[in-house]
Order: sequence, then structure tokens, then C-alpha cells
Amino acid sequence: MSAQAEQLLLEKLRALPPERRAEVEDFIDFLSDQAKKRAAWDRLLAIAPALQAAGIPPMSTDEIDAEITAARAERRARLQQAATKDDPSADNR
Repeated sequence: MSAQAEQLLLEKLRALPPERRAEVEDFIDFLSDQAKKRAAWDRLLAIAPALQAAGIPPMSTDEIDAEITAARAERRARLQQAATKDDPSADNR
């Protein structure tokens, strides 16, 4: 993106009311999350041939669900720990 196009975009953003700017920020976060998920998926697909060549059997749906559940629990724990670290009064809630 050229500097001029970037400046024009910033001017448009600044002209929006705060609630609309929040919507734009949410949309940007959504797009960023989508890009991260796509990159993770691409990395996973890139190693699939090596896993197959190594004779590692594919995971079952139940195994995949268990891995997802465990990863989400770990993420929630990290976020909770970070929130508690940032707000010491959160321990007393």
C-alpha cells in the first residue's frame, strides 16, 4: 500500500464515529485471525506428507477433538493467568 493510500485510509478512519471505528477494529482483528488460521492450516498440510512417510497413522476424530479441547483449556488458563497478573484484585473475585 502506498503512503498516500495509507494516509487516505487513516483519514477515513478518523472521520468515523467511535462506535464505527470499533467495528472497523473488530473486522481487522477478524481478518488477522483468519490469516493466522490459514497460515496454521497451511503449515499443517505441509507436514502431512512427512507424517505419512514416517508411518504415523492419522488421528481419529475423537483424538482431534481431545487435542482441540486440551489446547483451548491451556489457552483459557494462560489468558486467565495473564488477566490475574495484570489485575491483582482479580484474585479476590
